[in-house]
Amino acid sequence: MPVRVVESSTPSQDSGLESRTGRPPPPSCSLLSAGRAFSGTQNVSSLQKDEAWKVNVRIQGIDLDNGYLCGTMEALNVPLADTPVVTFWEGELVDGNNFTFFTRKWEATPEDDIRHWSKFPSFAPLLSQVEADGGKNMDLSNYPYIFMRWKEQYFVNVGIDCGLTIAGFYYVCFSCSDGSINGFYYDPNSSPFQKLELKCIPGGCSGYTFSSYQLL
Repeated sequence: MPVRVVESSTPSQDSGLESRTGRPPPPSCSLLSAGRAFSGTQNVSSLQKDEAWKVNVRIQGIDLDNGYLCGTMEALNVPLADTPVVTFWEGELVDGNNFTFFTRKWEATPEDDIRHWSKFPSFAPLLSQVEADGGKNMDLSNYPYIFMRWKEQYFVNVGIDCGLTIAGFYYVCFSCSDGSINGFYYDPNSSPFQKLELKCIPGGCSGYTFSSYQLL
């Protein structure tokens, strides 16, 4: 949720599905499951590192076979909002079956993709293969990190005049070992490389383990 003020935004309807290859899905990880909660910050300016919002994320649903997940994101100290701002997002799991490292929508070019994925140290061993074809021929089923894209779809509790935009999306890297999440927001019209840093919150879970859901 970046700081550019807009009057409205319309999420892309492009599904972005890649051709199936029959490879296994990303590793099943108990720390990335429906109902899991994460908390941390998002630096809303790449130049002012002390300017950060507190952010809470909850996974609402996940479907590894189809490379899909969804959840909610709450920003707690947004300057232009009277209350915490909650958005609903849908995600793509980079698995080589459903989605590759190349976004091919949302105004992101392959060069943008490589530039953002390369911000994650865990991506370095994959770089040469991804540069060739986006990672279509890669088996990520045993890789200790899961790469994703999160695209906010709509505001849950505020109107589109809240002073924020959800026109962009997040490049996300999830650590299977400790449940930590790092991400970078991409929107050509917003501050570049806004960093998202989240830690898994111990506790109970509630959510759906399939892609059919209802957000109450």
